[in-house]
Amino acid sequence: MTTTAARPARTRPDRQGGPPLLVPALAFAGLTVAGAVLGSSGPRPGTGAEATLAWTAAHGTLLSVGAALLLGSVFPLVVYAATAVRRLQRLGVTAPGPLMGFAGAVLAAGSLCVSALVGWVAAQTAGLGDAALARALVWLWFATGGIGFAAPFGLLLLGLGVPALIRRLVPRWLAWAALVIGGLAVLSTFALITEVLYPLIPVGRFGGVLVLVAFAVALPATRNAEPAR
Repeated sequence: MTTTAARPARTRPDRQGGPPLLVPALAFAGLTVAGAVLGSSGPRPGTGAEATLAWTAAHGTLLSVGAALLLGSVFPLVVYAATAVRRLQRLGVTAPGPLMGFAGAVLAAGSLCVSALVGWVAAQTAGLGDAALARALVWLWFATGGIGFAAPFGLLLLGLGVPALIRRLVPRWLAWAALVIGGLAVLSTFALITEVLYPLIPVGRFGGVLVLVAFAVALPATRNAEPAR
C-alpha cells in the first residue's frame, strides 16, 4: 500500500484589511488639489458682494465642476479613514484614538459635502442677480469647506499620529508631522473668532493630505513587518 505525502494546505490571502491604503490616499489628494486649483481665482469672504456676484455669474461652469470634485473627494477620504483604522487594529492598536480619528474623518467629509452643494447652489442662483445672496453663499462655502473641514480633519491626523508614534509604526518624523499638522488644524477652530488664524486652514488641509499619502506608504500592513525607527 503506497502512501502519498500530505499536501500543504493552501492559504488564502487575507483580504479583510481593505484596499491598498495608497489608492484612496492618492484619489483624495488628486481631487483635493484639482478642486483647489479650480477655485483659486474665486471670491473669498473679504470679497465685496458685487464682485462676488460678478465672479459667480461669469464662472458658473467652473464653480459647478469644482463642486463636483469637492463632493467626489469625500468618498476616498472615508474609505481611507476606515481602512487606516482597520489596519491599526490589525497592528495591535486597541486605544480609542483611531476611532476618534475616523469620527473626525466622517465630520470632515460631511462638511465637504455641504460645501460642495453650497458651491453648486451659488452657481445656479447667480442668474438671480442677488449680490447679498451670492456673498452669503460664499461665506457658507468658506466656513464649511475651510474651517468646518480642517478642524475635524485634524482629529483624523491626531488619531493616526498618536498610536503610530507610541508603537513606532512609522518613522518618528512622520508621526510628529501628523501630530503637529493635526494640532494646527484643530486650532483652526478659533479662526471663527479671528482672521489671524485663517492660514492654519490650508496648513491643515494640504499638509494633512501629504501626511495621509506618507502614512499610506509607511504604515505596515501586518505585525510581521519591520517596525519603523
